[in-house]
Amino acid sequence: MGMPKNTLRSHLITALAVGMLPLLAACGGSGDEDGKSGGSSAAGGGTKNVDGAAQLNIPEGVNAEAKKEYIRENAIAACMKKEGFTYTPHVATAPSADVNTDGDGEDYAAAKKYRQKYGFGTYAAAAYPDDPNVPFSNAGGKVGGKTLDPVDDDTKGLTPAQMKAYEAALYGPPAKSKAEEKDAGCTLEGNTAAYGPPLSAAAEKKKQNARTEENRQNGLALNGDTQLVQLAQQYATCLKAQGIPVSTTQPTGMAYMVRIDLSNKLPEDGSKWTKEQAMPLLTADIDIALKDLECGKKFRAAYFPKEKANPYWGDGA
Repeated sequence: MGMPKNTLRSHLITALAVGMLPLLAACGGSGDEDGKSGGSSAAGGGTKNVDGAAQLNIPEGVNAEAKKEYIRENAIAACMKKEGFTYTPHVATAPSADVNTDGDGEDYAAAKKYRQKYGFGTYAAAAYPDDPNVPFSNAGGKVGGKTLDPVDDDTKGLTPAQMKAYEAALYGPPAKSKAEEKDAGCTLEGNTAAYGPPLSAAAEKKKQNARTEENRQNGLALNGDTQLVQLAQQYATCLKAQGIPVSTTQPTGMAYMVRIDLSNKLPEDGSKWTKEQAMPLLTADIDIALKDLECGKKFRAAYFPKEKANPYWGDGA
């Protein structure tokens, strides 16, 4: 459903990828008789009750992909009500419109402001554990100052047997093997309402192959663009002069290269940093992040508009 995520951005900002994804795990169980639910949405818009099922109001101006998530969640809630359960729909949105400015530097001014405090964001959560605006953190259940893990009582008081029935209604009966796992139950009904009926395996493979080829062609167009090639070379020369290694000069890889290369060198136990350990690491990270931003300023100003015209995901073409 929808285009595959840009694997570079998802590699860098996994914790913020909640952008337009539903909170599946926040949903559940046995219904209250009057159908009144504390349903809420991180995106706002409020709730209403339709035939006893909580339904999210779709905010005005929401983009097409986000709208589908509202449709999906509402359809699941209505389906679960028919099955005798209450499901509180939730749609989480990115905490702000400039959520990616830390990662890609598309908005130079916003990225500079971010990097001056958080660097690439790698050590920020450990250095500022109580800052809800730090990407990669979940201070007090919040990201960007907004609660992304709403609590409801849909499954409160359910017996093990009732929980099993709830899960079967939501997801369908358990698959006999991993190979046989697929959307079923009210999850399938919600997905179908939002995205249309599932394709056959052959049709899905054909569709994915077409997407892959389109992506390859877009990557070739970006990497073959004379202006981008020249600016990428200038960007790389600047980085080398600052003592920062350069692992690629392909335009499709340059915008994220420094951060990815640094992240690939992180120790596996990096999540256990204390604040005292993180602060000096953050200071060094800020220095490199700002140098990267300045060296790539002209490149990014040219690259991102062209990348929007030729959407590309991956680290090469």
